[in-house]
Amino acid sequence: MTRPLAGRTALVTGGARGIGAAIARRLHADGANVAITDVLVDEGRALAASLGERAAFFEHDVTADAAWAGVVEACVARLGGLHILVNNAGIYEPGSIAEADLAGVERQIRVNQFGTFLGMRHAQAPMRAAGGGNIVNISSIAGLLGFPGAAAYVGTKWAVRGMTKTAAVELAPDRIRVNSVHPGFIETPMIDRNSAEANQAGIEATPLKRVGQPDEIAAAVAYLAGAEAGFVTGAELTVDGGWVL
Repeated sequence: MTRPLAGRTALVTGGARGIGAAIARRLHADGANVAITDVLVDEGRALAASLGERAAFFEHDVTADAAWAGVVEACVARLGGLHILVNNAGIYEPGSIAEADLAGVERQIRVNQFGTFLGMRHAQAPMRAAGGGNIVNISSIAGLLGFPGAAAYVGTKWAVRGMTKTAAVELAPDRIRVNSVHPGFIETPMIDRNSAEANQAGIEATPLKRVGQPDEIAAAVAYLAGAEAGFVTGAELTVDGGWVL
């Protein structure tokens, strides 16, 4: 069995369920040691236990600078380094510009945008020490388009897209590649925040006329994290069934 990521260590934030869990499983199947981090402790521990060897769970609030320092240190100590970071942790709280709860707006900025920023900051040193690495930031088609009723979420996902391109330039001399993945409508608990009508409209707007699966996002991440994408940095990989054309 080919294991293209053997000998590498990946850290996946928001890895306890949904897209994050699918990414953790795929990278582990490809041979990587995988650190799963999340605030969902029971689900995260269960996933790590199910993967068994080469997997570990760390409770982790991505909005906290000190928490990032601790989890990166623990990942390096327990799993032997840090070569791949997947900034997947994210939250979605619908709300128009006029009516959105400001506390909810701030929560989305702190988790989606600030969490990604801190991840890229703290991953640099161990990746540099390893001679290079890969950072994959999970944005969204909401980082490519505008969606009414989701101003804060859209703003954070555009920010992830912009930070990715800046980091790709800054970190290229250290042989650290940085790319973003932009999922469309994916079958996860996140879309349960929408009305049934909004989700149906999303399917109708997708040329392939279905929701995507978490494993399809995981496949895109595995490609970007691997050697076959060795000349790819600053790219935006859209996995959306043709929504953004």
